[in-house]
Parts: sequence; C-alpha cells; structure tokens
Amino acid sequence: MSEALSFCPLTEVNLDAVLKIEYAAFSFPWNSKIFLSKLDKHQSWLMFKGTQQVGHGVMQIIFDEAHLLNIAIKPENQGCGLGLALLEYLMSSAHASNVRECFLEVRDSNTNALRLYERYGFNRIGYRHDYYPAIGGREDAVVMAYTIVD
Repeated sequence: MSEALSFCPLTEVNLDAVLKIEYAAFSFPWNSKIFLSKLDKHQSWLMFKGTQQVGHGVMQIIFDEAHLLNIAIKPENQGCGLGLALLEYLMSSAHASNVRECFLEVRDSNTNALRLYERYGFNRIGYRHDYYPAIGGREDAVVMAYTIVD
C-alpha cells in the first residue's frame, strides 16, 4: 500500500526542511530570504508522502491570473508522479481562487519540467533571453501558459 499524499501551507517553521529540498533539487536554489518574502503574499504549499516532506510549491495570484514561481520535489522522490500531483494540487488551488490563466518560466535545459508542464497542458508562449543564472553565464527561460477551465 502506498502512502497518502497531503498538503499544508508553508510556514517559517518548515523553512529548514524546504531549504534542504530546494538546495538538493536546484543548482541555483532560492534562499531563506526569498521564501520568507513570499510567505504573506503568495500561496506556498508543502507536500508530504505519509509523514515525509517531499516537495513544495509557491504560486502568486493576482486577480484572475497565477504565476507558478517555484515547484520542487526531493531528488530521490522524482520520477514517480509526485511533481504531477503537486502541480495538480497547485492548479486546483488556483481554480478555487478563481484563476483563469497560469503562467510560469522554466529553464530551457530542464527537459523533465518541460515535459511535466506540457503533459499537464501548459503551452509554450515565448522565451526570456538570459533569464536564469547558469554555470558560465546565463540561460534562457521558456515561458508557458495554462488556461484553467471550469
């Protein structure tokens, strides 16, 4: 029997565990100041598998638009559907907040994330040149959008 997934709001109390996942998952992770600046103004969620924290997501909502800012799954838990489950939860939360459109940027080299977003139904709508820091310079971002339907 697989362990159930659950979600709860990210708070300052959870920040150390969030940072461990963030630093393990990304070459250029968010730091504690960035997360703290998002707590009061954005929807920030933790994902648990059983009692183990396995991921987090941060989404900004302005009127009827959302901007998915961060989504991370512990590297040892990647590849088994948890990213999709977290994305589904975030989009459900956006829908409950009357969001009609969600946007995001993703590194052009992050093929796993690009596949996840496209599989969910996000469409590529543009690029941001030199958007992300990268080893040896900068990296382009793919801009994607998803229309949330009733």
